[in-house]
Order: sequence, then C-alpha cells, then structure tokens
Amino acid sequence: MSLSSYMQTNSRRSGPGYLKAGFSMLSEPGIRLFVALPLLVNIIIFGSLMALSFDRFGHYLNQLMDWLPAWLDFLRWVFWPLFVVLLLAAVTYLFSSVANIIAAPFNGLLAEKVEEKLTGKEVSGRETIASAIKSFPRSILREIRKLSYYLAFALLTLIASMLISPAAPFLWFALGAWMLALEYCDYAMDNHGLSFGDSKRRLSKQRTTVAGFGTFVMLGTMIPLLNLLIMPAAVCGGTLLWVERLQNQPPNS
Repeated sequence: MSLSSYMQTNSRRSGPGYLKAGFSMLSEPGIRLFVALPLLVNIIIFGSLMALSFDRFGHYLNQLMDWLPAWLDFLRWVFWPLFVVLLLAAVTYLFSSVANIIAAPFNGLLAEKVEEKLTGKEVSGRETIASAIKSFPRSILREIRKLSYYLAFALLTLIASMLISPAAPFLWFALGAWMLALEYCDYAMDNHGLSFGDSKRRLSKQRTTVAGFGTFVMLGTMIPLLNLLIMPAAVCGGTLLWVERLQNQPPNS
C-alpha cells in the first residue's frame, strides 16, 4: 500500500484515527529506516526511565499512605488508582520530553519523509540522517520552547490540583494529551518554517480532532511495550493530520 492511499480528501478522520493510521505506516517501504532511529532512542531512554520509576513507585506510595491516620487506611484503595493515573500522566510526558529532545532531529526527518510520500512533493528540510544530526541545535531550541510552555501550564495545573484535588488526575491527563498532540504535529509544521505560536494556533482550530489524537497518544504512552512504538507512530499520525487538516488553514483565522 502506498502512503498516499492513507489520505482522505474529505478530512473527516477522527483524532484516534490519525494515530491508528500512524501505526499502519510504520512498516511502509521507504520510511522504515526513519522509523528505526526515533524508535531506538525511545527504547533506550523511555524504557530505562520508566523501569526506574516503577521500581520506586511502590515504595513512595506506601510512604504516602503511612502518613494517614490508621482509621483512614480505607482511603488507600481510593488513592491508589488516582495516584497511578497522576503518576503516569505527569511522568510519561516528562519522560517523553527527554526522548523527544534527543530524537527531535530524527522525528523531523521522519515527518519530512512521511509527508513526501503522502503528497508526492518534496519538503525542503533535513533530507538525510547527516543533515538531521547537523540540525540538532535548532531542534533542541524548539524542544526547549515546548518544554517552557509545558512548565508554565504545569504550574497552573499544580495550583488547580491543590484547590480541587479530586480533579487533579484529569487535569494532568488533559495537559499531557494537549502537549503530546502539539509535540507530534509540530514536527511537520517546523519543517515548513512555521513558528511555535503558529503551530499552537492551527491546532487550536481543530480542538476536537487534536484532543482525540492527543488522548490516545497519552493512553498509548501508559501501556508497556506499546509506549516504545508510540513516538514514531504519533509522528506519522501527526504528519498526516498536518497534511489533511492543518497545512491549508489560515494561520491567524
């Protein structure tokens, strides 16, 4: 199957549908090499950090529960699922950020090759693995810009979590989903020289689709083994979303 066959001219694909299409693209001829590079980075970094986190998870959770009076011990079974969701929502994005910073040039190259296969048009960008490596400093600056944006909203989310603690897991999950959608759609937009602000504006015009895409990417990062494939699949899906819905959108509409 050619990658161009994944495109839908009516652009009615759902947000989760873009991630599903991204997974289907991973084995397509012509992009497998460019999938392997970010996949390797993800396996090494994301896998190692998640293993370390879960090694300490039980210890820290038990310490937290021990602070409660004995008569409130029944809350352990209330806090457990909330604590798990909060941990996964917060740390999976932070861990993904580390992997994304290191893999950013290769993700940009993957987005470039996917778009060229989808549209049949050349994208002026990194072109080769060597040029992708040379673009590392510029990619790092772009990733730092995203991380700064995340930290600003993370502070607001932390304050809101303290004020309305029952909603904390959902607030963190929503923030992580938005940031992951922004992360993986931005590579294609960066390849075309769009500013980070323009990327945010374009995505905000497709809130429902972007929310669905980011939500399923977030869920995918929480599933062992699947989370190792989520980065390249999300890059492919985000690039398809750019081609079908975002590239012809007026930037300031």
